Amino acid sequence: MGNIKLFEDKQVRSTWSEAEEKWYFVVEDVVAILTDSRDPKQYIKRLRQRDDELSKGWVQFVPTLTVETMGGKQRMNCADLKGIFRIIQSIPSPKAEPFKRWLAQVGSERIEEIENPEIATQRTRELYKLKGYPDDWIEKRMRSIAIREELTDEWKNHGVKEKVEYAILTAEISKATFGLTPSEYKQFKGIKSQNLRDHFNDLELIFSMLGEASTTAIVRTQNPKGLVQNKQAARQGGKIAGDARKALELKTGESVVSENNFLPEKKKLKK
Repeated sequence: MGNIKLFEDKQVRSTWSEAEEKWYFVVEDVVAILTDSRDPKQYIKRLRQRDDELSKGWVQFVPTLTVETMGGKQRMNCADLKGIFRIIQSIPSPKAEPFKRWLAQVGSERIEEIENPEIATQRTRELYKLKGYPDDWIEKRMRSIAIREELTDEWKNHGVKEKVEYAILTAEISKATFGLTPSEYKQFKGIKSQNLRDHFNDLELIFSMLGEASTTAIVRTQNPKGLVQNKQAARQGGKIAGDARKALELKTGESVVSENNFLPEKKKLKK
């Protein structure tokens, strides 16, 4: 969520460079906002044809970076503040000046978040509110984020380094908890690019937290090393949550796993 910025309710995807300590923004998103173009890629192509100097220096200030999006990692053309300002110079738009001020604010906010992580947490809450989520759901979601971070920290300390390994272990927990891997769960709910957990109801969030918190406790006590041993711990943690889910379903006669999601009504109707 922290990599998605909102300018006038429009999303700008971004990635933070720890080495350089600065934001890189997806050029396509910036152009779409400034021009209201339905095809920003074509607009960028024409823009470079019109501006020879911009085109000549393009590869220097528009690197292709991996950006964490709601739909997963993607390789995209990005630029830092200086690069974005150069692109803005070539785009006649009444939004240019307010967008420049917004970019400067985003940069300063990130520095604040590094110095005080609680600020980042509060901004995430605000973003969920803007999306229309109820307060009680937001509190559960924030807790689930904290539990997830505790788990990934333990995985790092126990020999799990690659993000693909995180995905494998997460799938093990999800399968044992809900009987579905995350990709299967997204298909069941009818969502594609969105974050799966942003479409969990209260019980789904609670059981996902139980699965991950249980796995964290098992990792701390059993001290597994590497992917293979952590997979076993993930299954054990997920099974604890899965058994609790099945016990509740037996008592209520209702499935915890739900097709419901938080998609806007237009998207739901389309699907």
